[in-house]
Amino acid sequence: MEKFDLLVIGAGPAGMGAGVYAARYNLKTLIIGKELGGMMTEAHMVENYLGFSPMPGLELAQKFKGMVEKLGVKINTGTEVVDLKRVKEGFEVKTDKGGVFLTKALIMAVGTKKRKLNIPGEQEFLGKGVSYCYTCDAPLFKGKVVGVVGGANSAAMAALALAEHAKKVFIMYRRDKLRCDPVLFERIKKSPKIETIYGAVPEKVGGKQFLEYAVLKKSGKTKLKKVREGRIALQGLFVEVGEVPIVSLAKQLGLKLSKDGFIVVGDDMSTNVPGVFAAGDITTGSIEFRQIITAAAEGAVAAQSAFSYIRSL
Repeated sequence: MEKFDLLVIGAGPAGMGAGVYAARYNLKTLIIGKELGGMMTEAHMVENYLGFSPMPGLELAQKFKGMVEKLGVKINTGTEVVDLKRVKEGFEVKTDKGGVFLTKALIMAVGTKKRKLNIPGEQEFLGKGVSYCYTCDAPLFKGKVVGVVGGANSAAMAALALAEHAKKVFIMYRRDKLRCDPVLFERIKKSPKIETIYGAVPEKVGGKQFLEYAVLKKSGKTKLKKVREGRIALQGLFVEVGEVPIVSLAKQLGLKLSKDGFIVVGDDMSTNVPGVFAAGDITTGSIEFRQIITAAAEGAVAAQSAFSYIRSL
């Protein structure tokens, strides 16, 4: 059983931010993550990270990894933590690859996963027209008609990325105005390929072997009198309606969760369990502004707090 001062669960910006500062505090640190970069890898282009020119999210994640590894932090990606428990010496961590580790402190930076629509046909046509990853699948829809469900930044970026390949892109949003950043809204308005359908959401998707249509219904969230309803022909549907926290490990340790399921943290990223800290999209700290830069900052704060905790032992 290998021993560490600090173990970080999650290899996204929060986990990597924690890694940088853990190295500065000379903590023997291990980062474990199922996927390098987490949700940031789904960003077609990251244009707002300080000090970097616009680049795909995966490329930025690789730059983070390179920096953290140069500082001497060990990173295990492609593996997943499956069991956590408190022991006398700290915390015992087990992975799906059979690894067992002992650590004095933990940082939970596992992030979130895409929220589903939970409508008829969604699961049936997953991979056959329905997608939750536009950066992965956009090139597959060259010359086709596709839809994007959602109205925030992720939906706007999906529509703009899809417009580079598809013949036509419909944004379907439950409200009467998109709530993405103004710069993205202006790009959408200028795109001849993108049309926004306000006040309507899919209630069903269908087709034969592959997706062929979505049925739209009026959303209760809109005050619009004229709403486009009924069947719309689509060959692809990209779901961008937010994220839900990944909290199975948090529940194992008895971490306090908010009513929405996010890990409750203090200003120092501490949780209700001594020695356990949390950072990034999984926490209540960045719940209103989930960005790469805020996640990385929370990771840095969590690492500093973990250092103070370890020094106090």
